[in-house]
Amino acid sequence: MDQKRSDIITNQIEELIFDGTFGDEERLDEVQLAERFAVSRTPVREALLRLAQSGLVEHRPRRGVFVKQPGPIALMEMFEVMAELEATAARFAAHRISDNAIGELKDANERCNAAVEQQDTEKYYRENEQFHAILYRESGNGFLELECLRLQRRLQPFRRTQLRLRGRLKQSMKEHQQIVAALEEGEATQASEAVRSHVAVQGEKFHHLMASLKTAAE
Repeated sequence: MDQKRSDIITNQIEELIFDGTFGDEERLDEVQLAERFAVSRTPVREALLRLAQSGLVEHRPRRGVFVKQPGPIALMEMFEVMAELEATAARFAAHRISDNAIGELKDANERCNAAVEQQDTEKYYRENEQFHAILYRESGNGFLELECLRLQRRLQPFRRTQLRLRGRLKQSMKEHQQIVAALEEGEATQASEAVRSHVAVQGEKFHHLMASLKTAAE
């Protein structure tokens, strides 16, 4: 129950950071947050640990927890690395993926599509995470899988935010289908390029992401 509650609190604190309620470099007090959300300090502490993994807050010894968002250059660099890691996972998976895993990806896509029809961004992101986790696993490279999961957690709030951009859910769904088709055919280069394009946040997509973050902060 506490873990479920900590997930909810994590998302709520993210929103408060993005809408400017909690500004950059602001100290987040566990006691005050626990009172705000009417919970014990345990789920708040768990939420802050998760936010630290995504880089939205920073634990400073003997000082506490502070809001710390990465700047645009750091964010761009992280998305570039994420795109390359996932592209490599897709290239490996094209040769190693099992028929059962192809079925898992298609099932994940069906759930993603249901979320698109409901215009449920949060549900889509949860199913989207599962889709990508299957891809990492099917790369057949445990080290690569762990690195992808680590960076995925760090970029989680930003990947969730970009899904709110108009038309992005349907476009993301279309890209998922292209990825599965390439993997099913064993087309390593095509799968790699499809995933790289799907994950990369550059050009107009990056501009819209930064604009949405700036608007929320203002």
